[in-house]
Order: sequence, then C-alpha cells, then structure tokens
Amino acid sequence: MKRDVAAAEQSILLSATPRAWVDAACADLPTLLVDHANCEKKAASTALALIFAYPEDRALSVSLSRLAREELKHFEQVERLMRRRDVPYLRMKPGRYANELRKLVRTHEPKRKLDLMIVHAFIEARSCERFRLLAKRLPEDVADLYTQLERSEARHFELYLDFAQREFDADEIAARVAIIAQRESELATAPDHELRFHSGPPA
Repeated sequence: MKRDVAAAEQSILLSATPRAWVDAACADLPTLLVDHANCEKKAASTALALIFAYPEDRALSVSLSRLAREELKHFEQVERLMRRRDVPYLRMKPGRYANELRKLVRTHEPKRKLDLMIVHAFIEARSCERFRLLAKRLPEDVADLYTQLERSEARHFELYLDFAQREFDADEIAARVAIIAQRESELATAPDHELRFHSGPPA
C-alpha cells in the first residue's frame, strides 16, 4: 500500500518537499496542526463549491459530497488531537500555496473545470506526500493519524484526476498538468516566511 501511494503522488509532483520544511514543521507542531485543521475545512468547502458550480455533473456531485464529509471528519480528528495536546486554536492567515495555484485557473468553461480538477489533484498529492514524510518524524499519536490521512489524500488526488480524464482529452490534460506542475513545484520548494502545511521551507 505504501509503495502504491508513493507512486501515485510521484506521478504528478515534479519536486519532493525539502527536508528543511519537514524539520521546521516537526519543530513547530502547534502551527502545523492549526493550519492542517484549516486545510481540512477548506478542502470540504472546495468540494461543496464544486458541487454548486457543476450541478449537472451528477457523478461528480455525489463523489464530492462523500469527499466533503470525509474532509470534515478529518477536521474533527485534527481538532481532537489539538485538544489532547492542548494546542489552542488561533486565527491564521492562509499561506500562498493554494491561492497562487488558483491564479492559474482559466475563467471560461469548460477550461475552468479542467483546471480546477488539476489544481485540486495537485493539492491532494502534495498533502499525501507531506503526511508520509511527517509520519516518519512526529510523535506516535500524530504519526498514526497522518498515516491514515496519507491514504485518503491519495484517493482524493486520483478522484480529481479521474474526473478530468472522463471529460477531457489526454493531450489537453497533460499540457495543463505540465504548466501547473511547474508552479506547484516552485511554491512547495521556494523559501517561505510563514510555516504552513503547504508552504515552502523557512526563508
């Protein structure tokens, strides 16, 4: 299972997460957990937004309804972990990662739909990779949860790509993946001033 998950993420990510980011995340677990909780809520809200954006795509709506419920369950799991560890919930500005990726999404349909599927596939793939890396380094209670979530993110990544492949030509998908992959790689590896779950390494 581990090899399959790793192969899934490596099939789309151009660059591995820098060790410096993993070191920084392990050294500041409270910040990591707070931003992780925010990411789970955002993932759920993204799935719901896509359901409303494409109501005619009934298969997509049903799949994303299930995904949204799963992401909210993950939020609850992180919230319980924060309570056990006495990590306070603080308001935190989102990092640059997802916002910058969404700037690549074209505004006209059906190209917008394709780009949204690809962007969210990248976000899930990067999450999958980072859960795997962190699970090797964090305390047992956090590592156990992150090992579970790694498998979920791999499924989510594949779900978004599968829906792109159902509707769009393979060459068109490959062309957009190449463009978005380059920017995603830059965002995940370039120095960052704030630690976030999807940030780059410390500046």
